[in-house]
Amino acid sequence: MYVRPKKNLGQHFLHEEGIAASIVESLGEGNLSESGKMDVLEVGPGTGVLTKYLLRRDDVALKLVELDSESVQYLWLNYPQVRNVLYEEDFLKMKLEKFFDRDFRIIGNFPYNISSQIFFKVLDYREQIPEVVGMVQKEVADRISSAPGNKAFGILSVLLQAWYDIEYLFTVEPWAFTPPPKVRSAVIRLRRNNRISLGCDETLFKNIVKTTFNQRRKTIRNSIKPLIGDKPLPDTPLWAKRPEQLGVEEFVELTGLLS
Repeated sequence: MYVRPKKNLGQHFLHEEGIAASIVESLGEGNLSESGKMDVLEVGPGTGVLTKYLLRRDDVALKLVELDSESVQYLWLNYPQVRNVLYEEDFLKMKLEKFFDRDFRIIGNFPYNISSQIFFKVLDYREQIPEVVGMVQKEVADRISSAPGNKAFGILSVLLQAWYDIEYLFTVEPWAFTPPPKVRSAVIRLRRNNRISLGCDETLFKNIVKTTFNQRRKTIRNSIKPLIGDKPLPDTPLWAKRPEQLGVEEFVELTGLLS
């Protein structure tokens, strides 16, 4: 059975076995269930290039979610052992607490057109997701793993780095896929840090990050005006900086000043 890559789903099927094995090997050990396994959700398995290696791991209890019905049929045919743990659903619409009652990890060659949305959903479930290993466009990987002061540093950088330690693992060239994408790809790993609380109003924190980066050419003083109106600003040198110059702690400080 042949699965046709669908442009509207952002499908580019990885065919290099060595790269697939390396991605799966990057998933670290975690808290094991009574069965001696860690719960793992593979997002967008496609034709199962990662699935086959995940099934070989004795420490993995695997579930899969795939939106493409043709891929689901392929997986049922070629990996019958996943039939009862493969869900034909839209990951972005799933209520993950219905599928996992404890910590679980996420892995996948993420569809390029929804990769950022996947990470925003991870943030919503950060107390249940201690680790994510995913392949995304290199541009997205650079953005997520970037440090303050770099042009790539942005909204997703700050929000993810507030809760996760992020590693850029390796780059993947277009020839490793069918069809080859027009961009390079990269594999990144997120591991939950020890932060329990931001120590500030989290909703305001998000609003400040998004508002300032949406006007990233302006200083914080000028870009923050839609949030504060004519309210006087507390004294801090941070107002004169641009958002990409501020790390998580500086945004936390600003949030505290405006609370």
